[in-house]
Amino acid sequence: MSQLLRRVETAVGVDVFVVVVFVAIGRRNHDENPGVAGLVDTAAPFVIGLVVAWLAAQVWKQPIAWRAGLIIWVTTVAVGMLCRRFFFDEGTALSFVIVASVFLGTFLNGWRFIARRVAA
Repeated sequence: MSQLLRRVETAVGVDVFVVVVFVAIGRRNHDENPGVAGLVDTAAPFVIGLVVAWLAAQVWKQPIAWRAGLIIWVTTVAVGMLCRRFFFDEGTALSFVIVASVFLGTFLNGWRFIARRVAA
């Protein structure tokens, strides 16, 4: 298996993990049902955003690049919020948008920063 393919697989896995952790923490803090179905339902808009971001930015070419992290962050939050509002009939309060932006920005870019430092 090529090194790039391993990087892409790792990047996809870590990005999805970040989104799922964000959702799990939020659901726990709001005392929502801890079941898998609820987690999947809440994570879906952001996973859709993540897929759109990966496709739009062609992240597989340079999965740990700073540009990829920025595009993934902004697109995941924007598409995730739009999907929540218009397709999942869920809330998009300003405080939630801020928390989502800070958490996802920190961790979607943070792990890439660390990966670049380790690779250098």
